[in-house]
Amino acid sequence: MSFLDHVAVLVLTLDEAPNIGRALEALRDFPEIVVLDSGSRDDTLRIVAAFPNARIAQRSFDTHANQWNYGLFRCGIERPFVLALDADHIVPPALVEEIAHLSPSSATCGFRARFRYCVFGEGLSGALYPPSIVLFRRERCHYIQSGHTQRLVIDGAVVELVGVIDHDDRKPLARWFGSQQKYAALEARHLLGTPRDRLRLSDRIRRLGWLSPWLIGLYTLVVKRCALDGWRGWFYVLQRVLAETLIALEIIDRRRRVEATVIGQERRGVGAASAKKGR
Repeated sequence: MSFLDHVAVLVLTLDEAPNIGRALEALRDFPEIVVLDSGSRDDTLRIVAAFPNARIAQRSFDTHANQWNYGLFRCGIERPFVLALDADHIVPPALVEEIAHLSPSSATCGFRARFRYCVFGEGLSGALYPPSIVLFRRERCHYIQSGHTQRLVIDGAVVELVGVIDHDDRKPLARWFGSQQKYAALEARHLLGTPRDRLRLSDRIRRLGWLSPWLIGLYTLVVKRCALDGWRGWFYVLQRVLAETLIALEIIDRRRRVEATVIGQERRGVGAASAKKGR
């Protein structure tokens, strides 16, 4: 028996017509795909309906963690393993084959995959997109919210997959701008609301505000070698610098607002004290 028979694929969507067809086409060998949609108004659902191994569930979006947990435990999935993917994640045939031949021990709870970031279908030499646990035992995992996105809490050993998933988003740039503005607000709140000693070094740098965009630009160009990828590499670098700039602006704005509130309260307190003395 192929290990694919033990796996249900879970995909979240919202107006993913430019991506979902390519993603599902790559998943034809999986027997069960659940597409949890949060109110698409484009052709997403029509495209999904054309795939016989896919079914649609719907829920209004509130947070990433809640949406993923709803998909895991409230959408009728009974297979023991779940492959959790975004709609712009394309699983190459080599990785499908690797998953088909897995034989995990009872101690193995999840499998972590690396990602190849693509711009207009062409892979970059490197990117900031981190590896993540994408395949896991459903009953021994759940999601929690972390900043603007979710984090998987897993009870068991994690094994590295050899294959790489393509992150290949073809949605319009205007959609990306809108998403980044929302993410920046959530990420700034997370960075400022988390004690400094509980943040990773990279997040401590980001919490400074002004420094992160410059370092991210240099890091993606040189260390991740995006300078070697021509205009696609520069396109990606500009995206990352802009995303970090939005977060930096949110952090600076929130700090200044807090300072202005404190100063205002102090001035009102001084004014009230002076008025009492005058009486």
